[in-house]
Amino acid sequence: MNKLSNSLAAADIAHSVHPYTNMRLHEEQGPMIITRGDGVHVYDDQGKEYIEGLSGLWSVAVGFSDTRLKDAAMRQMEALPYYHSFAHKAHEPSIRLAEKLAEMTPEGLNRIFFTNSGSEANDTVVKMVWFMNNALGRPEKKKFLARNKGYHGITVASGSLTGLPANHGDFDLPAIPVRHLTCPHHWRWGHEGESEAEFTARLLKEAEDVILEEGPETIAAFIGEPVMGAGGVMVPPEGYWPGIAALCRKYDILLVSDEVINGFGRLGTPFGCQKYGFVPDIMVMSKQLTSSYMPLAAIALNDRVYDAIADNSAKLGTFGHGFTGSGHPVACAVGLENLRIIEEDDLMGNAARLEERFQSGLRRFADHPLVGEVRGVGLIAGLELVADKATRQSFQPAGKIAATVAKMAAEEGLICRNVYETVALCPPLIVTEAQVDQIIDRLGRALDRGWAWVQDTGFGTTA
Repeated sequence: MNKLSNSLAAADIAHSVHPYTNMRLHEEQGPMIITRGDGVHVYDDQGKEYIEGLSGLWSVAVGFSDTRLKDAAMRQMEALPYYHSFAHKAHEPSIRLAEKLAEMTPEGLNRIFFTNSGSEANDTVVKMVWFMNNALGRPEKKKFLARNKGYHGITVASGSLTGLPANHGDFDLPAIPVRHLTCPHHWRWGHEGESEAEFTARLLKEAEDVILEEGPETIAAFIGEPVMGAGGVMVPPEGYWPGIAALCRKYDILLVSDEVINGFGRLGTPFGCQKYGFVPDIMVMSKQLTSSYMPLAAIALNDRVYDAIADNSAKLGTFGHGFTGSGHPVACAVGLENLRIIEEDDLMGNAARLEERFQSGLRRFADHPLVGEVRGVGLIAGLELVADKATRQSFQPAGKIAATVAKMAAEEGLICRNVYETVALCPPLIVTEAQVDQIIDRLGRALDRGWAWVQDTGFGTTA
C-alpha cells in the first residue's frame, strides 16, 4: 500500500462515520478506497479492477464514466448552479424533468415533487398522505400497510415503513402507525406443502383481515416495492400485486409503488408496476433516475391526490413542506440527460434481452452446496445461502456466510452485496453478454471458495 493510501485509510478510520457498517470492525480493517470508474468497472487505490455487480447501490444504470452526464452537469453549473423551487420560483431543468417523468410514468401520474433521496421521498409521501386525509376530513385515516423485508428508507417515517430489524432496533422504530404484513416470498415463508397460488391467497386474506381488524377508515395507504431489493431480492408470486391493488380499490386505500430500485428498466420494463400489472396512486423514484451521479428522487402523484393537497394548500396559504435542494437544477439536468441515454441506447431493452442469460446463468448455482434458492427478474438477482438445503436452515451466526462470500467475490474481482443471508447482484444496465458471463464465473469461484471455507472451519455445523 502506498503512502497516500495509508494516509487516506488512516484519515477515514479516524474521522469518517460509515452508513450500514459495523463501526468497530471498520476501525480494525479499514476501507476499500475506490478511486475511479469506467463503464461497469471500478478501481481501488491499488489499481485492482472490479466489476461493480451492484451498480454502486442498485443505481448506476449508465456505468461509471459517462461523459454526457458530466457535460450536462458542467453546462448547468455554468448557467445556473443552484436555485430553489419555493414560493413560485422555477427553473427549466426541473420543469423539463417533471414533464418527462409525467410522460414516462403510467397514465394518470401527472404531478411530480422532487426530493434528494428515496428516503426523503417516502418520508414526504407519509406527510402528503396525512395532509391529504386531514384536508378531506378523515383525520383517523393515517395508518400504513407495508411488508416485512421491505425497504423504504431510513428517516423516522420511511424507516418505520421499512420492514428490516437492523433499521428498527434501538432506533425506536416504527414511530408512525404501520402494520407489516408477511413478506411475499413463497420459498421462505410458504407453509409446508403450500402451493404458490395458495400462498398468494393466504397473503391476500391476511392483508384483508388486517384492514378489517384495523378498520378501513383508519388505513391510509399500502406501500411496497414491486420486487423487493435491499431485503434480499424478493420476487412476488403470480397474482399478488393485482390482488393487493384490488383490495386497495375496495377499501379506498392509496397504493404506493416504491420504484427506487425497480424503476427505469431494472426489470426490463420502465417500471416494476408495469411488470406486475397494477397502476399506483403514488410512485417513488430515485437511484437510476440520475444513475446516482447526482442525488435526486421524485414522487409522482395522480390527480386525485394532487387535487386534495393543492386545495388544502390554498386553504392554509401554503404546502408547508420542501427541501433546499428540491429539484436542484444540476441534478435535474443530469437526470434529463440520463433518461435520454437510457432511451437512446435502449438500456431497458438491454435488460430485457440479457435477462435470460443473467438469470439462467445464476440458476446454475441452484445445485451448489451453499445455495438454497436463486431468484430474480430482469437484471436483479439474489442467491440465498443455507446451511441445510432440505430444511432451508440458515447459517448461524446470521449474515456471516454471505459476508464471507461477498468478500471472496471482491477478491475475485466482483463487487456484490451481502444482504442478511443473501448475495445480491444488480449490474449496470449497460452490461454486455461477455460481462454477464464474467460476473457468473467470478461469483462461482467465490461460492466454491466459500464452501471450502465452511468445510475447513466447520462453520455452521454447531450453534
